[in-house]
Amino acid sequence: MDSKNTLEVTDNKLVVYQMMLRLFGNKNQTNKQFGSIEENGSGKFNDITDVALDQLKDLGITHVWYTGVLEHATMTDYTSKNIKMDDPDVIKGRAGSPYAIKDYYDVDPDLAVDVKNRLTEFNDMIIRTHAVGLKAIIDFIPNHVARHYHSDTGPAGKKDFGSDDDISKEFDSKNDFYYISSKNFIVPQDFNAGGMDFHHPLKDGRFDEYPAKATGNNVFSESPGINDWFETVKLNYGVDYRNHQNHFTPIPPLWIKMRDILLYWADQNVDGFRCDMAEEVPVEFWSWVIQEVKNVKPGVIFIAEAYNSQKYVSFLTTGQFDFLYDKVGLYDGLKKLIRNDAYADVKDITHVWSVESRDFSSRMLRFLENHDEERIASPAFAGNAWYAKPAMVISATLSSGPVMIYFGQEVGEPGHGNAGFAGNNNRTTIFDYYGVPEHQKWMNNGAFDGKGLKEDQQYLRGFYRTLLNSLHTEAALRHGEFMELSFQQNFSNRNYAYLRYTPEQRILVVANFERERILESNIQLPEAFLSSIKNKVKVQCKEILTGKIFVIENLSEGIPVKVATTDAWIITF
Repeated sequence: MDSKNTLEVTDNKLVVYQMMLRLFGNKNQTNKQFGSIEENGSGKFNDITDVALDQLKDLGITHVWYTGVLEHATMTDYTSKNIKMDDPDVIKGRAGSPYAIKDYYDVDPDLAVDVKNRLTEFNDMIIRTHAVGLKAIIDFIPNHVARHYHSDTGPAGKKDFGSDDDISKEFDSKNDFYYISSKNFIVPQDFNAGGMDFHHPLKDGRFDEYPAKATGNNVFSESPGINDWFETVKLNYGVDYRNHQNHFTPIPPLWIKMRDILLYWADQNVDGFRCDMAEEVPVEFWSWVIQEVKNVKPGVIFIAEAYNSQKYVSFLTTGQFDFLYDKVGLYDGLKKLIRNDAYADVKDITHVWSVESRDFSSRMLRFLENHDEERIASPAFAGNAWYAKPAMVISATLSSGPVMIYFGQEVGEPGHGNAGFAGNNNRTTIFDYYGVPEHQKWMNNGAFDGKGLKEDQQYLRGFYRTLLNSLHTEAALRHGEFMELSFQQNFSNRNYAYLRYTPEQRILVVANFERERILESNIQLPEAFLSSIKNKVKVQCKEILTGKIFVIENLSEGIPVKVATTDAWIITF
């Protein structure tokens, strides 16, 4: 049951839509492997039109996470726009990783119609977002930067990372980077930048970096592997990894630089930050910087990409994050159920709310897709977007915490195709220029009316629309208490039920993950719960997802349900 302590929040429920900006508005369907921006196209800030935003609002979205906003290293040549050329030997994909930041104070030129006015186009998109009643979240990537970081647009007087470093020292709390003494950086030997057919004046299998800097995923070697984050450099928050000692007094210069970056974007009217790999940065930094930002912009929210459940409480209390990813708990458990794995069991769901996020379930961001995860409809995940219906209902309704979907999820995008760097890995590429086929059918060349979708896809998007909007209209789903209903008649280890309730409203959620067995049961409500209900005879119920209305003759005798395979009911009574 959701506790009412300092770890819980009961504000209106956040519904987040993650949008990969480079891909979302791209109408080009060429999809050439390792294609250039001219060949494959790129979405723009201007593609996020009033119509597109209205459709997201109608879907039930409250916050848009604009992914890939900040300028990152790319193989595309923008020297004619006074942007320094990047070396492709330390770039993943023709477009580059949106998590290898080249300039924290600039936006990605790929996203601008007029590159010289790119920040204005970004600001106009934020204005449009707010005008329809949505809020905007962008990434904050604090752990690492591109190997050739160079800010050419920052506020006057702001120094670049590493500009004052003493490069003779492997570690110094006043340095922004970690160094590998007397070693030249070595590009992974098996990396072929941009593919066999890509030619570039700087493509030679080398990158001039002396002394070599530590790589973003904590590789303290001059020679990271191709599966490392070799395109990035680890930032130094005052942690000496050689002896695991912290040097936070005086405050390291990097802390000040990062605070100023966050305040800069907050001043651009960004409403929140999704903080990449937050656990790779000391919690002491978060405790300091989040308070610094909220002292200036109190309403800004911070979401941590977090995977270590042992650190959850620390990052919520000491770190002061508003929300944390619920990946290793709910996502991993639900994925097994969706895939119909042999060892899948709803006990994983019980473990999440009763142990892993006990007392702070409403602070966990739930999801089934994001840019790091396989698409539900991909062969390696479920192969069918509808198999995730009961899991999506649980992700959205288990607590009053936020829920997130990834663009294209609502129309069953399967993540097919080999875009370039990552190959065909059941995900939508974040490294290359590409069109997203099923999403493009909904986008319909900028009309955003879904007329290109098949009938089944329209039904799928209708399900998401009904579910997500119910999170706003139903008070019990927004901030109600939680009660698991165990030991129900005819339940298997792939059936799950619970109540969400307020003094004024009661909602029963029943999920059936079985692939071949319909769930027929008479759901018995606990006596303690029934005693709080005055009228138990001829109770009118409504199943929210279908709109079906039915009457229960006597609530004390239970609520009869007949839930189809891979389906769920949400009953309000």
